[in-house]
Amino acid sequence: MKRIFGAKNNKEPPPSIQDASDRINKRGESVEEKVKRLDAELCKYKDQIKRTRPGPAQEAIKARAMRVLKQKKMYEGQRDMLYNQTYNLDQVSFAAEGLKDAQQTMTALKSANKELKGMMKTVKIQDIDNLQDEMMDLMDVSSEIQDSLGRSYNVPDDIDEDDLMGELDALEADMGNETEADGVPSYLQPDKEPDLDEELDLPPPPPGRTTTTGAQPERAAQKAEDEWGLPAVPRASLRG
Repeated sequence: MKRIFGAKNNKEPPPSIQDASDRINKRGESVEEKVKRLDAELCKYKDQIKRTRPGPAQEAIKARAMRVLKQKKMYEGQRDMLYNQTYNLDQVSFAAEGLKDAQQTMTALKSANKELKGMMKTVKIQDIDNLQDEMMDLMDVSSEIQDSLGRSYNVPDDIDEDDLMGELDALEADMGNETEADGVPSYLQPDKEPDLDEELDLPPPPPGRTTTTGAQPERAAQKAEDEWGLPAVPRASLRG
């Protein structure tokens, strides 16, 4: 069968853009090296022309320098052409990479769109609205429960707020008067101890009698006199 139809030729795959760009870059580097070598020769010939007197020797050096200069121009033209080809290949590569990125982006968007559609089927706006309404009702009931539990049992319901505000204003006025008169409110002033003698209204002691106060009751009793003018006997001695 191979003799009749012939054998199938295995064709090599075409080079990619990256392969072609790498090959052209290598050629460009080779041409660049040649240009640098020719520049070095031109510098050498230039120095020789300066040191050589005008004549046949100088003309020969100039001829060799012109030949090297022509080669340099040729290599520079090839280098510029290779650089242009590399630039074109880079543009094509960038465009191809951009298209690949666009294809991947479109594939990802299609997959995300499909997933979103499947998710939207399970989520309904009406269910969300109903859930929000139920949550609002539960919050209102919770607030009512808190208000009911926070009521005070001792406060009557028929208290007028205007009366409370009037009493509060009167209390503030009384506090202001006390502050202006004494400098310190009455509820902050120290308590004054009452005088027991003034409250009991006791009669003054008879002449010749002395009241005993303090820490010397026995001495006061010895100095006191009885009704006949004699020194009074202490009660403790009589009990003993």
